[in-house]
Amino acid sequence: MMKTSPSLCVIIPLWHLAAGWNIPYRLSGRTAINGLQQKGGSEMHRQTVPIVSEALFYIEENLDSRLDLQTVASALHCSKYHLHRSFAKTAGLTIHDYVRRRQLTEAARLLAFSKKPVIEIALMSGYESQQAFAGSFKSMYKMTPGEYRAAGAFYPLQLELRLTGGPIKTDFSKDDIRFAASADIDSWMELVRLSVDGYPCLREGEYLNNLYRHISERQAFILERADMAAGIMAFSADTGRIEFWAIHPQYRGLGMEQIFLRRLSEELPQGQEISLTTYREGDKADTGYRKEYLRLGFSEKELLTEYGYPTQRLVLLQNYKDQEETANA
Repeated sequence: MMKTSPSLCVIIPLWHLAAGWNIPYRLSGRTAINGLQQKGGSEMHRQTVPIVSEALFYIEENLDSRLDLQTVASALHCSKYHLHRSFAKTAGLTIHDYVRRRQLTEAARLLAFSKKPVIEIALMSGYESQQAFAGSFKSMYKMTPGEYRAAGAFYPLQLELRLTGGPIKTDFSKDDIRFAASADIDSWMELVRLSVDGYPCLREGEYLNNLYRHISERQAFILERADMAAGIMAFSADTGRIEFWAIHPQYRGLGMEQIFLRRLSEELPQGQEISLTTYREGDKADTGYRKEYLRLGFSEKELLTEYGYPTQRLVLLQNYKDQEETANA
């Protein structure tokens, strides 16, 4: 699962700008299909990745239209049930939620980088009226389109999801987690882009400098699979605070979350609490991270406002080893 904090609100370094969010144009939907000619992996993975990648491609090519499950399923000549189950299992979001977040992200990009009228942006984003668009936009971005444009800073709700068609290996353990190095920056940032839906806010700032600092102080973990980052975590050894945490969408729910927490507990003094901040209860921008943190054994603490966004601090009150049975129940 993913998490960010003010000290690591995301920066994309200059060599990543073409694939990041600090650009006034949208990337081609064809990049959603990545490595589909590879063989291997579980039968379910081989069956679901191609159809989900086709759905992602179709969505990217039609973001300016009204899209729903039936529309996408009809375009791909498959059943709604099969597409819904495959997409949710692979992407971690329903098609409805993914489309909504992608359309609002591209609308936010236009608000920040163009002078198009709000009504035109609303229609380009698949909405039938400015009122419907404004209501949906505010529920996710916590400000009106006009306020967002005036703020002059773009951050995404959902960047284009890219999948790997290679095998998903589940035989990992905490011993596979190593300290990240500067050479891992590229794969680290690629996972950041894939995991953008887990952040209450994403803004450019001092992220890269902070990331290098965490790496130099041996307070950044990475777990690689098939030449890519499957999981990353930056943390403070002094406070036990998770500053940044991301799991590749195709590896979520396979136990990787637990082994990262187990590995983190080994770097902290015995009894040290582990904390993070995430969405508040009921936030429509949350795609399930808060629920997952609570399932892992985190407890609710104080409400916060970080970079103007309402969040809440969660804490593992005991050593994580004592929480594993709760998380696995």
